[in-house]
Amino acid sequence: MNFREVVRTAIFALRGNWLRSALTSLGVIIGIAAVIVMVSVGQGTKEQIDKLVSGLGSNRLDISSNAGRGAGGVRMSASSFYTLNEGDAEAIREEVPEVQYVAATLRGNAQVVFAENNWATSWYGVQPDYFALEGWSMASGAEFDVRDYGGGSKPVILGETVRRSLFGDEDPLGQNVRIGRVPFTVVGVLAAKGQGGFGQDQDDVILVPLETGRRRLMGAMGLPPGAVQQIAVGVGRADDLAWAQEQIESLLRQRHKLQPGADDDFRVRNIAEIVAARSQTTRLMSLLLAAVATISLIVGGIGIMNIMLVSVTERIREIGLRMAVGAGPSDIRAQFLAEAMLISLIGGALGIAIGIAGALLVGKFGALPVALNAQVIGLAAGFSIATGLFFGYYPARKASLLDPIEALRQQ
Repeated sequence: MNFREVVRTAIFALRGNWLRSALTSLGVIIGIAAVIVMVSVGQGTKEQIDKLVSGLGSNRLDISSNAGRGAGGVRMSASSFYTLNEGDAEAIREEVPEVQYVAATLRGNAQVVFAENNWATSWYGVQPDYFALEGWSMASGAEFDVRDYGGGSKPVILGETVRRSLFGDEDPLGQNVRIGRVPFTVVGVLAAKGQGGFGQDQDDVILVPLETGRRRLMGAMGLPPGAVQQIAVGVGRADDLAWAQEQIESLLRQRHKLQPGADDDFRVRNIAEIVAARSQTTRLMSLLLAAVATISLIVGGIGIMNIMLVSVTERIREIGLRMAVGAGPSDIRAQFLAEAMLISLIGGALGIAIGIAGALLVGKFGALPVALNAQVIGLAAGFSIATGLFFGYYPARKASLLDPIEALRQQ
C-alpha cells in the first residue's frame, strides 16, 4: 500500500471506534498541555528572576549594619544601630584596589510638598558613585555638583513618579519643594526605570546629597558622626568579587576593633551568591518540569500501546484476510503504526491548543509569570510524534508477525 492508502485505512479504522480513540488520545493531550503550561511558567519565572538579579547588579556587594545586635545576639543601644560610617566607605575605596565604585547611603521616608500637591515617598542621601551603582541616568537637569556634597546647599533630584505627582506637565527644574519642613531646590529628574524585580515602583524616590540628608532630614535622630545605613560597592571584575568581599570584611573588622571570634557588627551581601542561588533554583525547576512532563507523556504513550494491543487482538481475522489477499508484514505494520501516529498527532495538536490557552489564562488571571516560547511548542509537537512512534511500534510489529492461516481460524 502507498502512503495515502495507509493513512486512509488508518482513519477508517479509528472512525469505527472514535470514542475509544478519543479517550486514548486524552493521555497525550494532558501530557502535551502540561508540558507547555509548566515550561511557560518556568520560563516566565526564570525571566522574572533574571530581571530582579540584573537590577541588583551582579558585580556588587551591599554592606549594612548588623541590625543592632552585638555578640551573642544581645540588643545594643539605639545609637549603636549605625555601625557603619563614611570613613569605612573611604577606607574601602582607598585600600581595596579591586573596587570600582563605593557609595554610602542613608534612607528615610518623608512627605514632599509643592504648592497644593503632596506625595509620600522615600528619600536617599547619596554619594557621587550611587548613580553609577544603581544605573540611574538623568531625564533632565544634572547630577549633584561637587559642592552640593558639602551639606550646605539643599538640592534634590526627583524620580519620575514623584515629578509626575507633584508637577504634572510643569517643568520642575529650579522649583522649590518641601521635604518634611525643609525647603529644597529641584536640580534634576531621574530617567524612568519602571517596576522593579520585587514589584516596587523604582521611580517613587527622591535623592539628596548624603550630608544634606543627615543634617536636614535626620538631624533630630542624634546619629553618630558620619553614620550611614549602607555602603554599596561595585567591583570591576566578577572574578574579583569573592576576594574583594574577603578584603572588605577584614578591613571593617580591623576598623571596628572587633576581637577574634567576635561577631561582625556589619553584614556583606554578595549579589553573585543570589545569582548562583537563582541558577540552582532554575535548574531544579527545569528538572522537575521535565520529570512531570515525561511522566505525563509516558502515561499517555502506555495508553496508546494498550489500546493498540487490544485493537490487534480484536482484528486478528481482519489481519489474516489482508495477508491472504496479498498484504505483506510491512503493510500491516504500516497500518497499525499509522493508527498509533494519528492518535498521538491528534492528541498532540489538541494538547498544544489547550496548553497555549492554559498558559495565557495563567498569565492573565494567575499570580505566576508566563513566557510562551515557540521552541517549547515545537518541542511538544516533536514529543507527540515520538510518543506515537515509540509506543505504537510494538503493537504494529506484533500484528505484522501473525500467521495468516492461524489468524483466519480466529472467530
